[in-house]
Amino acid sequence: MLLAFDTATPHVTVALHDGDRVVAEYASSEAMRHGEMLAPGIADVLAQAGATSRDVSAVAVGVGPGPFTGLRVGLVTARTMAFALGIPVYGVCTLDILAAEAMDAGHDEFSIATDARRKEVYLASYASRQRIGGPDVVKPAEAATDALVIGRGALLYPEAFPNSAGPEHPDAAVLCDVVVRERFALLDPEPLYLRRPDAIERAS
Repeated sequence: MLLAFDTATPHVTVALHDGDRVVAEYASSEAMRHGEMLAPGIADVLAQAGATSRDVSAVAVGVGPGPFTGLRVGLVTARTMAFALGIPVYGVCTLDILAAEAMDAGHDEFSIATDARRKEVYLASYASRQRIGGPDVVKPAEAATDALVIGRGALLYPEAFPNSAGPEHPDAAVLCDVVVRERFALLDPEPLYLRRPDAIERAS
């Protein structure tokens, strides 16, 4: 079974895929509580499927870009589980997860924008079922466009992205499909921060 989750946005999403289809899903309704919601989410999807962690044969995790704290929760959990169970872990750019869902909805040329805070967005562009630009962290005014922009970042800045649409957040069920079908590049489970964390050590 493939266990997939993403913590790169304010919400936590988890799904379990049995090799043929997604058999269980979980999404947190409480934003910004990654550390408190991910473990119960994993336990919930395993319970829904009548499975245990020993039934998990691979882990998939969104690698961002995203805020430092939330992203770290997912990546540390993925690497720890993979090490403990002796199974592979696959990383996927979080913007690619949203793009895959947009493609499934029939969109071809579009951008994905998620909230980067500090009045910025994480942005990537797509065409012909592949990523053709980004991800980058930019100010909305610098990336303003009348073209279709999908994601929470687009909805937050309608003056820059007047042609916006959902989904707002990535879906772990789609992450499962991206990994199983290798729809986008599978990455090492390393974070795509795109900027330094707020708290850094001073040089000695």
